Amino acid sequence: MGSRRGRRPVAENILLLGGTAEARGLAELLVGEGVPLVTSLAGDVVQLRLPPGQVRVGGFGGAGGLARYLRENSVTAVVDATHPFAERITAHAATACATSGVPVLRLSRPSWAERPDATTWHWVGSIAEARTVARTLGERVFLAIGRQSLPEFADWTELPVLARVVDAPAFEVPPNWEVLRARGPFTLDAELDLLRSHAIDVVLTKDSGGPTGAKLDAAAELGVPVVIQRRPALPAGVPVVAAVAEAAAWVRALGE
Repeated sequence: MGSRRGRRPVAENILLLGGTAEARGLAELLVGEGVPLVTSLAGDVVQLRLPPGQVRVGGFGGAGGLARYLRENSVTAVVDATHPFAERITAHAATACATSGVPVLRLSRPSWAERPDATTWHWVGSIAEARTVARTLGERVFLAIGRQSLPEFADWTELPVLARVVDAPAFEVPPNWEVLRARGPFTLDAELDLLRSHAIDVVLTKDSGGPTGAKLDAAAELGVPVVIQRRPALPAGVPVVAAVAEAAAWVRALGE
């Protein structure tokens, strides 16, 4: 590879919408290469794991606020590496970049729908549908859906519920719930032990993808049914990659 000495920087000012392992990996790679980069975190997780480089925490105030930020900070490109279910910020990024003329890339980890056992799961389009389907499959439910969706199950006061989250729920959970605070990824043995020790009848989760699929492997091995919410559709016209290396290559190409 030839030297970059004397060349224009690969990218002048990249905004990385983060909060995922993929975003941290991309920040580590690009900051290590000297690419000017700001990672934006929503701040939903109490114990933030900060990536390298410059970091901002908090929202932008919708698509209009994000477009204003892009202009005021001379952002030359945006990489949206938020969670697959961060539907609102992904839509705002697409709109803000379209109105501002700033290129945007979506970095989204591969879906679990490609797994061989995915055809045996109960796919649903919403949390409301997930609630209905799960109740037909069993009583002891493992909620692995993230902290923000838990309040939609707060009225399950008669079922033995196991909920796993990184940070404590923001509401008073029913006395029949057990809340397990832990950060993945988890091993297959640990997930098998969890499902067995709690006599779980149903695993309820979202198609988050990534390296946190051991619970699905455990459910398959034990014959526990899985209810899984489909990902929201991505905005039209936004290019999508599934790997950090692909996103880094896209950023490098901006300066060519």
